[in-house]
Amino acid sequence: MAIARGISLQPSLLICDELTSSLDVSIQAQILNLLKELKSEINISYLFISHDIATVQYMCERIAVLKEGMLVDLFSSKDFFSENRHPYTEKLVEAALE
Repeated sequence: MAIARGISLQPSLLICDELTSSLDVSIQAQILNLLKELKSEINISYLFISHDIATVQYMCERIAVLKEGMLVDLFSSKDFFSENRHPYTEKLVEAALE
């Protein structure tokens, strides 16, 4: 319902803060796939905020990692696993792989 309300005004940017964190994994996947479809259909961009780094990589073209309010990494999602990262980012990646 919150997503429908958010897109009803046809914004160019939708801020998604921990959008799927409390959902069952299968429902998460459905919501994320729907958001990807909507992105191209209605030409919308997302600011996706999450602690789930795997979800962020799936949803985003560019990823910024913040630690204590400071930007520690900024990179393309396709380069996520291939480049040297800040130690905090490495911990997030390790957690995603567990």
